Amino acid sequence: MKKLLYIVLDGLGDRPIKELGNKTPLEAARKRNMDRLAKLAKMGSVYTVGKGIAPESDVAVISILGYEAHKYYTGRGPLESFAVGLDVNDGDLAYRVNFATGEATSNKIIDRRVGRSLTTKEATALADEVNRKVKLTDAHFEFKNTIGHRGVLVIKKSGGLSAEVSNTDPAYDREGVYGVAKEKFENIIMECKPTEGNENNKKAIDAANLTNEFVKKSSEVLDLSPVNKKRVEEKKLPGNLILTRDGGDSLPKFPDINKKFNLKFGCFVEMPVERGIALLTGMDIVEIPLPTGEAEEDYPLRAQKVVEAMEIYDALYIHIKGPDEPAHDGDFKKKVESIESIDEYFFGRLLARINLSDTLIAVTADHSTPCKIKAHSDDPVPLFICGGNVREYDGMDSFGEGNSRNGSLGELTGHQLMELFVKYQ
Repeated sequence: MKKLLYIVLDGLGDRPIKELGNKTPLEAARKRNMDRLAKLAKMGSVYTVGKGIAPESDVAVISILGYEAHKYYTGRGPLESFAVGLDVNDGDLAYRVNFATGEATSNKIIDRRVGRSLTTKEATALADEVNRKVKLTDAHFEFKNTIGHRGVLVIKKSGGLSAEVSNTDPAYDREGVYGVAKEKFENIIMECKPTEGNENNKKAIDAANLTNEFVKKSSEVLDLSPVNKKRVEEKKLPGNLILTRDGGDSLPKFPDINKKFNLKFGCFVEMPVERGIALLTGMDIVEIPLPTGEAEEDYPLRAQKVVEAMEIYDALYIHIKGPDEPAHDGDFKKKVESIESIDEYFFGRLLARINLSDTLIAVTADHSTPCKIKAHSDDPVPLFICGGNVREYDGMDSFGEGNSRNGSLGELTGHQLMELFVKYQ
């Protein structure tokens, strides 16, 4: 059986940028390995969840793994909480959270991610203080930091809670079951409220009240934390605020992906949300060290691990965070550099070790993150497939959004991708 390598470059899609000669970062990047594959490929454009939806990573990944997200999605909070070992039972309210920097005398947010400078060690100490010192009215909680400024929160109350509540993080909203990123928002802490139609739902009212209570009481603890006092002395932003978003009150129940596509799946994931989805869909996780931030160290290691894992698995899902973070910061030069590093150190090492006639390679993204708006957008993402049973090529000279729009695969929706890959495998 031919192998499938499904490579997802987080936030890869973008829009033309004047300073790059009206090219996108992907189109402007020097990427001889991906471009070499593109010449032997079929291309297309993918709306990972659907037209008009600017998806968060969780719902996008669920979709591009072959699941119709609206049937299974229960929120990002349960996925990430489960991934890091917290119990999430039906009726527990689970959030994805960020440490942030708030202005002590107002509801203004100075930085939603503590300047991306909060270390995991510092966050662990802050989380320990919150868990020891914060007490909620008639409920209890588990709060855990994950990577950097990120964390999860599970609130438990006798009788259960409803996730039909709004976010306190102003950068994200809800559209039905989906969490969506806002292109524009005011940098203030939002009050958690029951969603429209749930104003009289006691479980939603309790959930909103407990969420607001947690945000307020945790901020009081964090303002006085020795960790934050030291950061202020060092002219760093304090992590004195916790923002909640993407609540859910149950875990999703996915059909097993191995049985669904009759393939044995392994995966390479870096972030808790992808880990949670992988575990719940039945994929094995290939354990790798967390990224060091040094491309010439991180990507060759991943390429080597992929080659080794191909001996065990029929299909490998490989999620690489790289391009997304600089895009969120609006740094198109660093996004270009990230794409070039992945091409040189991951694809360059990988392609020297595999045979395309025995391997189908699919490369795409979970969503677009245009540098201009510093947020996820509803733009389609580029896709190419090559190797395996791909016999007719589109004849494009490079991999990019423009060429993908003109590819023979046309416009696709995320949940259609896995069936397409199996067809060409």
